[in-house]
Amino acid sequence: MTNLNKNESTKPVDVFSKKRKTPLLPQILFAAGVGFALAALVVTGVVLKFERDYAEKVYPGVSVAGVDLSGLTIGQAVVELNANLTYGRFGQLHFSNGQDEWVYTPEALGFSYDPIEAANDAFAVGRGDSTVQNLTRQMGALSVGINITPGIVYDQAKAYKIIQDLARQTDIPLVEPNIRLENTMVNVVKGQAGRTVDVLATMKNLEPYLLLQKSGNVSMVIREQTPVSVNVEETAILAESILSQAFTINPTDLSAGKGPWVIEPEDLANLLSIEQKNDQGNRAYTLTLNRPALNAYIKSIAPALQVDPVNARMIFNDDTRQLEVIANAMVGASVDIDASVDAIIEQMQSGAHQADLVMHTVEPAVTDSSQASELGITELVSETTSYFYGSDTARVQNIRVGAESFHGVMVGPGEVFSMAKYLTNISLDNGYAEAPIIVGDQTVDGVGGGICQVSTTVYRNAFYAGFEIVERHPHAYRVGYYEQRSDGLIDFSLAGFDATVYMPLVDFKFRNDTPYWLLMETYVANNSLTWKFYSTSDGREVDYWTTGITNVITPPEPIYREDPTLPTGTIKQVDWAVNGATVEVYRTVKVGSELLHQDTIRTTYVAWPAGYNYGPGTDVP
Repeated sequence: MTNLNKNESTKPVDVFSKKRKTPLLPQILFAAGVGFALAALVVTGVVLKFERDYAEKVYPGVSVAGVDLSGLTIGQAVVELNANLTYGRFGQLHFSNGQDEWVYTPEALGFSYDPIEAANDAFAVGRGDSTVQNLTRQMGALSVGINITPGIVYDQAKAYKIIQDLARQTDIPLVEPNIRLENTMVNVVKGQAGRTVDVLATMKNLEPYLLLQKSGNVSMVIREQTPVSVNVEETAILAESILSQAFTINPTDLSAGKGPWVIEPEDLANLLSIEQKNDQGNRAYTLTLNRPALNAYIKSIAPALQVDPVNARMIFNDDTRQLEVIANAMVGASVDIDASVDAIIEQMQSGAHQADLVMHTVEPAVTDSSQASELGITELVSETTSYFYGSDTARVQNIRVGAESFHGVMVGPGEVFSMAKYLTNISLDNGYAEAPIIVGDQTVDGVGGGICQVSTTVYRNAFYAGFEIVERHPHAYRVGYYEQRSDGLIDFSLAGFDATVYMPLVDFKFRNDTPYWLLMETYVANNSLTWKFYSTSDGREVDYWTTGITNVITPPEPIYREDPTLPTGTIKQVDWAVNGATVEVYRTVKVGSELLHQDTIRTTYVAWPAGYNYGPGTDVP
């Protein structure tokens, strides 16, 4: 025991030794937890109260375009924004074209805010995300503030309309120097500089002001246009000179009795035009004439000056087989249309008021020196003789004069021969006499009676020679002269082989459808006319046959006509009764086995009554 007591009494006692043996960290953590819990309760209470206070209000520190909306409801925020966002109503945007100036509010140019959307955006700050994100946004607004840029509405159509209106007031049309002809007046238009507002480019200059909500001077983009420097005075003076008086076109030979032709100023104006030309970047105005119209005008007067060339007339010497000239060739002339138009234009553009037509010569196809061999005239290819026994002196005279018109005539290869082309004008002045001719339904005395003996003879020669008959007209009734044989008796097989001419309505034509020239010779004896064709035979063979006289019709009763030139009691027969009839003639023309022509020539003759003329007061049957 003691020892225990002694031992206990000899050692010091540590009254704290039991506490030090308990862990200290748990105690600290416990105390901290209690503290945090108490703090959290306090913060939560504050937050909950904050949220309740701003449940329908914008959180503190939130503004739109610098307008503080803290603590305002959405409706109050809309009112506040409407009252304070004044750029659209009171901003000023200036436009100038250098002379005029216009001022518009942004609102007039289509700028506007949406205050309801902006108020909703401000109210949405600190709401709609997670709790931590919402608290972070709320604390950020409270500590440093959050400024929201409001949504801007930009109606570009309004701005475009206004700037387009400014352009209409600013634009100046470019006017190039010009000359205009109004009838005979020459009007000079001086050049004018132009300018045009580039509406789209000006709108681009406007947009930064609206986006930044600033007032200021908006640059209008204006495009300047400079007229071309052209001297129009010289051309105008020339036009005035041309139109100052009429223009005269002279023929080359005034003695011909054709022309001159005068174009009055009013008509000249229709021929003139002012053209703008660009020569290597340099513009110029030139005075030009309407060439097609002037060309047509010269063509209209050219026929009056046309002189057709005349082939030499020749005969074929059967002994020497050479051609002999009996009438010289004549050179023709015609208006050179293009050269004449060139001359007129040149004279007009030089300021002159007259010009001469330009003529050129036209050589005949057959000249005096043409040789038989080169023309292909080497032999007699066809010869026909018709007879006219019983013709009076006047009729024979007309046959002779008419036949002479064709003596020595040349017909080219492929050419259509026309009696009308060569027959001289049938008049007393040309050697014709009065003789019986058929006019209508009677035979009367007329100048040139007997010419049909000529046409009938050439028709038969062309027919027998195998040429293409182009135009042939029979007589109205059978005429005895055209059915006579060499002894003067009637050959009924010649019916249907006649041809009549009556210029200028009735013609006889045939075509020289060979590759050689054709020479005609005519010879008149007392009672006959012989027509010869000289050329080179191409070997054509002619076969023909006739039906002879068919469908005979008896003549009607005689016709009596009073003739005041006959004395009373005199009756004179002027027509002899002839039966009506029909004749058909068939012809084939071949060269070897080749058929060139196949013709059916039908002639219908009317029944012709006897005709008598009587003096006034004469008793007639």
